[in-house]
Amino acid sequence: MYVYGNAVPKPAYEPDRRETKPVRRRKVSSQVKQNRRQAMGINKAYVVFLSFAAVLMLIVCVNYVELRSELTSRSKNITALQEKLVTLNEENTTKYNSILDAVNLEEVREKALNELGMVYASDSQVIEYDNPTGDYIKQYDQIPEEGVLANSVDMSQNRK
Repeated sequence: MYVYGNAVPKPAYEPDRRETKPVRRRKVSSQVKQNRRQAMGINKAYVVFLSFAAVLMLIVCVNYVELRSELTSRSKNITALQEKLVTLNEENTTKYNSILDAVNLEEVREKALNELGMVYASDSQVIEYDNPTGDYIKQYDQIPEEGVLANSVDMSQNRK
């Protein structure tokens, strides 16, 4: 039978109660009692073992806490250094851009040509070379102080 709702009525009958018989305890000998007491007791070797285990566990826990503390402090240090790097990169980029904005290349060209007497290089003054595959170039001779590698008629005329 299924009852709808949240209150289920009590059954009309009550179960029969059985009477339990008292459990008779057997008589235990004194030797058995003594053996039980010894088994329940703690001897010196067991105390030493437990003490050693507790000290070892304490050392392990302290080392674990120290390692976690060191890891946390290093993590904070790394975060601070990363923030400093970002700040320095931003400052560097800002200063670089301000320097680029401050230099007017057209003004530099005009001053070089008009005031300092510089001229564009002629085709005979340009020496081309193949870029080596390595990351450096060997220099076998000193570069002359004048910076001239070969004398030509055009170069001597341009210097005057």
